Amino acid sequence: MSQQLAGAIMIAFAVAVIGLMLWGWSRRRRRDAQVEVPIGEPVGSAIFTANGFYVATTKHDEPLNRIATSPLAFRSRADISVTEAGFALSLPGEKPVFVPASRISGAGRATWTIDRVVERDGLVLVAWSDGNQILDTYVRLQDDDPAALVAAIDEVRPAHSPMGAHS
Repeated sequence: MSQQLAGAIMIAFAVAVIGLMLWGWSRRRRRDAQVEVPIGEPVGSAIFTANGFYVATTKHDEPLNRIATSPLAFRSRADISVTEAGFALSLPGEKPVFVPASRISGAGRATWTIDRVVERDGLVLVAWSDGNQILDTYVRLQDDDPAALVAAIDEVRPAHSPMGAHS
């Protein structure tokens, strides 16, 4: 096999792989188009604020099934806050996400989710409803205590039984 033929095969293979990746992502975006992300500025007095990282939003109890809808499709830095009215994420370059307390199902700790594994209980999981299904949003705090975020969310959400998280 000549070098030119081998090079052409490698280029064709790379183009095919990239094409399949783009096709898969576009299918995922269409699948998740019905997810209703609660866009809006935080309401109420702040109970907890922190800087950290938004990791992912997945279907509830399916930590490998990322939701691919804006503004929650990609990891990024985040300003995280809990107010007396709900949970807020502010991601650079995106509209703010504000989940009203009435839509929060629970909060807990996790060790892993799609493309992210950290030390035991290094992620905070916030379960919430978009009106049709329960979703899990994962954040990683930079300097603050994750237990304080979980406690703040538990303080504002409607009374439910404690929520567990996967490890």
